[in-house]
Amino acid sequence: MPIVPIDQILIGCNRRPIKGEKVDELKESIKANGLLNPITVDQKLNLIAGLHRLTACKLLGLDAIECNIVTYQYAEQARLAEIDENLIRNELEPLERSELWLERDQILEHMGLRAKAGDNQHTYKGGEMISPPKRTLELAKEAGYSERTFQHGKQIAKGIHPDVKQMIKGTAIAESPTALIKIARAGSQERALAEAAQQAGELAQAQGDVQEVERQAKLLAEARARQRELQVLAHNSAVAEKEAKLLLKKSQLQPEETKEKLALTAGNEPKVRLGEEWMLGRHLVYCGDTAQQEFMNLLPSDAALAIATVSSSWNHNYLVGEARVVAVLRSQGQIYEFYKHNQMPFQYELVLGNIYVGIFSQQTISQPQTPIHVEGIEGIVNYLINLYTSQNNFVIAPFMGNGEVLIACERMGRICFIGDEQPELISRGIGRWEKWTGKQCQKMGS
Repeated sequence: MPIVPIDQILIGCNRRPIKGEKVDELKESIKANGLLNPITVDQKLNLIAGLHRLTACKLLGLDAIECNIVTYQYAEQARLAEIDENLIRNELEPLERSELWLERDQILEHMGLRAKAGDNQHTYKGGEMISPPKRTLELAKEAGYSERTFQHGKQIAKGIHPDVKQMIKGTAIAESPTALIKIARAGSQERALAEAAQQAGELAQAQGDVQEVERQAKLLAEARARQRELQVLAHNSAVAEKEAKLLLKKSQLQPEETKEKLALTAGNEPKVRLGEEWMLGRHLVYCGDTAQQEFMNLLPSDAALAIATVSSSWNHNYLVGEARVVAVLRSQGQIYEFYKHNQMPFQYELVLGNIYVGIFSQQTISQPQTPIHVEGIEGIVNYLINLYTSQNNFVIAPFMGNGEVLIACERMGRICFIGDEQPELISRGIGRWEKWTGKQCQKMGS
C-alpha cells in the first residue's frame, strides 16, 4: 500500500464537517494499533474518504499516511466515490444524508449515467470504471431506507433555502426528518415561483430580451426572499416546539425529593400588598391593576412579547404599543367577541394543544404554516417565548397565573415585567421563583 506525505493530500471544500469526538477516538486507536484502514485518494491525491483518519494522523504528528490510490477519469467520478463512501456510514444527520442523495443524482444526471433498474452493476470505458451505476434509490434501500424516506430526503435537500440549511446544520433540527420536511414544505409556492422566474429569465436571456431578463431577476429575488422568510419562521417554530416539549418534560421529571422540599416550603411566600413593586433578580413584579398607568409606567418601551389571557374585563389594548407581538390566550368560543371589540391589530391565530392564541402586532408577522404540537400552559408559554423573543429580550405579562411566564423567562434568559391585582397570586408566583432559583426577592423602596 503506497505511503504518501500528509501535506501533499488535497482536501476539497465540500467535505463533511469534522466531529471532534470521532477524531479523538481514532487518535487513541491509531496510537495503539496503527492505521488499520488506509485513507482513499485519487491519482492527484485529492481525498476521497478518510478525513477523520487523516486529521487524527496530523494531530499525532505523523508526516506520511498509508493510502489506497484509485484512478478516476473525471473529478465527478471521484466525488461520486466520496459520496458513496459517506453514505455507507451511519452517523450522517438526515439533512446531510439528504443532500448527498440529491447531489449524487445530480452528478449522475450531468454525466448521463442515471442508471435504471436492471442495468449492469458497473459501467466501464477503456477498461476503467467511470461511475458506480446503481441508482441512488437502490443504494438508499440497501442501507435500510424506504422509498418514501428517500423521496422526503430529496425534497428536504432541494426544498430548503441555502441560508436556512446553514441555520439548521449541527443543531437538533438537522436530526429530525419530521421537522426538516415541514421546513422544506414551508414556502413551497414561493420556491415554485422562483424556479419559474429563473427558467423564464434564462429563456429571455437566450432571446436577448434585456428588460424581461431584469423583470424575471427581480421576481426571482423576491420569491427567494419570501421563501427564506417563511422557512426561517418554520425553523424557529420547530425549534420553539422542540424546546417547549423538552422543558415541559424536564419539569415533569422533577426528582421526588425536590418535590417534597418544595411542598415543605409552601406557605413561606412573602406577604405582598397592593401597590408594591418587587425585584426578582432582573425581573420586576407589580401588585396592582395592570390596566392602570402605575403598571404602564414600569414597562420598557421595546418589549419583544406580551403574553396575556382573555378576561371578562379586558382593558389591555395598550400592550400592542408596548410589545412588538402580543399573544392572547383563550379557550374555544371566546375569541370572536374579543376580536370584535378590542382595537389591537389582529395578525393570525395559533392553535396550541387545546388553547387558541391570537397574535396581534402593529407590524406584519408571518404565521407558522406547519402544525404545532405543544401541550399545557407551560409548554405553550415556552413555545411563544422561544418563537418571538431572543436572549435578554423583555417580556410583559399582565396576569400572574401560576407564574408560568415568570419561570419561563428566568429559565430562558429573558427579562420579565409581570403584574396582577391579586396579592395571593403575586405572593405565590414570587415564592415559586425563589424556590426554583434558590435566590431571594427584594421589595422596592425597602
